[in-house]
Amino acid sequence: MTIQENNIPQRQSGDLLVNAEALRDFVRRLWTAAGSSATEAGLVADHLVMANLTGHDSHGVGMIPRYVRSLHDGVLKLNQHAVVVRDAGAVLTIDGACGLGQVVAYEAIDHGIERAKKIGICAVGLRNAHHIGRIGHWAEQCARQGLVSFHFVNVAGSAHVAPWGGSDGRFGTNPFCAAFPRQGKEPLVLDFATSGIAQGKARVAYNKGSHVPAGCLIDHQGEPTTDPRVMFEEPHGALRTFGQHKGHGLAMMCELFSGALTGGYTTHAETRITNNGVINCMLSVIIDPKAFDAEDTEAEAEAFIAWVKASPKSAGCDEIYAPGEPERLRHAQRRHSGIPIDTATWDEIERAATALGMPATEIASALAA
Repeated sequence: MTIQENNIPQRQSGDLLVNAEALRDFVRRLWTAAGSSATEAGLVADHLVMANLTGHDSHGVGMIPRYVRSLHDGVLKLNQHAVVVRDAGAVLTIDGACGLGQVVAYEAIDHGIERAKKIGICAVGLRNAHHIGRIGHWAEQCARQGLVSFHFVNVAGSAHVAPWGGSDGRFGTNPFCAAFPRQGKEPLVLDFATSGIAQGKARVAYNKGSHVPAGCLIDHQGEPTTDPRVMFEEPHGALRTFGQHKGHGLAMMCELFSGALTGGYTTHAETRITNNGVINCMLSVIIDPKAFDAEDTEAEAEAFIAWVKASPKSAGCDEIYAPGEPERLRHAQRRHSGIPIDTATWDEIERAATALGMPATEIASALAA
């Protein structure tokens, strides 16, 4: 039976507005209660809250309940570190040992930055990392050091996205990201899932009892739907790729570059996820622009950006944004006004914190600021 579009159950209405610093402190204490070291808890808190601040709620604190379930399943391992398993000069193979992705990805990218500064370029293959979160975070880590980077990621064992022309899930949301640093200015950061929306955005809509944009989902019969319940309730449907065959093709290349090339794994019948874990593999290519024979890289980049933004605005458009600019505007607004978290998601977070043994007073403190 197909779920009816107009029959989405309404959950608690309205969003909580949470102060970013109070939320960061709460997340840090939550992971400390789980058993993380102070450094690990801090890295996870910084990353998750930054995702919310930039408007990527799909990769923010709403992931905590899934992480806690993965910890209880024995998939997520605390206090792990990135291990270099092969050093081939310009190529590093790194294993994440199923550690928190916010830690092992940070360390892997740090290794890559150091090598790229030394020899001009480094390809980092990170495998077996627990969910590494918003990929733009890692591109920004490179850009702060003046380095260009691009990143291919798979969600190993995930089958939530249908191939172009298919009617059930066969791979994950498989994001792509790239960043270009700008001297004295914020970098350009392009970061997107190859599905029409991220899985986490469907989760946010589900918790709010709202629809997703048309063209993003199919139901279990392969028919288009805007009802996010198809991703979380039987019978399951699937996400669709963005851009029809183009997103499909890029998703497949992300799977191969990150999952197969790095020595990790790809999604197929034998690797399908049967627990709450989220395993990512990532291929990152990090480049020092100074390694090229180009005297006018910065001038050419700025001339192009100015040329694009000078296009006459189309009807209803107030601004032409460069990649990363909408996130920075959202960051400023949310830092000032608070981070919106729907009440259903916050209830899930509270239950996860309680399961870790956090006192109710500590949980409530995140909302007190």
